[in-house]
Amino acid sequence: MRTVNRQWGSHRLKPVSESERLTSLIDGAHSENLSLPGQLRWILSAVFFRNFFMTDHYAVIGNPIEQSKSPLIHTAFAQVTGQDIEYTKVLSPLGEFAQTVDAFRAAGGRGMNVTAPFKLDAFAYATDLAPSAQMAGAVNAMKFEGDKVYAENFDGVGLVRDVVHNLGCPLQGRRVLILGAGGATRGALLPILAQGPAEVVIVNRTVAKAQALAELARKHQAKAVPVSGVGYADLGTQIFDVVFNATSASLTAELPPLSATAFAPGCLAYELAYGKGLTPFLKLASQAGVTRLADGVGMLAEQAAEAFEWWRGVRPDTAAVIDELTVPLV
Repeated sequence: MRTVNRQWGSHRLKPVSESERLTSLIDGAHSENLSLPGQLRWILSAVFFRNFFMTDHYAVIGNPIEQSKSPLIHTAFAQVTGQDIEYTKVLSPLGEFAQTVDAFRAAGGRGMNVTAPFKLDAFAYATDLAPSAQMAGAVNAMKFEGDKVYAENFDGVGLVRDVVHNLGCPLQGRRVLILGAGGATRGALLPILAQGPAEVVIVNRTVAKAQALAELARKHQAKAVPVSGVGYADLGTQIFDVVFNATSASLTAELPPLSATAFAPGCLAYELAYGKGLTPFLKLASQAGVTRLADGVGMLAEQAAEAFEWWRGVRPDTAAVIDELTVPLV
């Protein structure tokens, strides 16, 4: 179970806005003995500093968007890495994703994270899709370079990094069960398979959907990990070392129809949703004797760190952000 360290918040640096930074620079320019009329000197100073010292702008786009933690996360990353960026929230009207992104790019925006309900819109908007986005069929990060819109999906690599690096649970040689066959599972499959587990089983209420996703994974994985898609009744007495809940059940406080016998001794039970406390899935695992419980807060931080590194070329440490956002699993 993750621990919460509220001390991190007391060490935050006060953000400095672009306008404050520009004003300071222009004031410095005015102190120089320049032989220009005051008004013209101010205009030229503003143009010069805006062109050469402008803060890079990034944002998260969604609808709704107020709940997003991305500005908090990326602002923290910028502070600890010394990167000069501003990161905001963009509320896009439904049906106007492309127009909203066009406006952001026209204003100099460098990149965006994408949240619900626009991940499919971003997939269609991109000019260059990474394999991660192609496999997921959805995009959660975009980078703008001229006319090019590069697109990635970092959810899967973020999940794997949290499990392997933060939680100390290697997936190699483990039997892995994934609940659900939707977009979250599609995005996670290839990074999980790349770790070399002994087997991956996808279980879903609609068996055909799980089977189709398993077939897709078999075609695209780099290794030869056995992957199968089944219904809940087909699990029988099988037990698993790692169980991921990638269904939307926890968002409505519902429990997937999973037997408590599916958890092997020493199992990790991982809820991809975050900030919900002890969800019905995690409660089921706990009642079955599972002591290694985690939610998706680490996945959230790690996928954000992947995007930040992709944009800025430097990878931030995520520990402080995870501590700040962790909700006790009670």
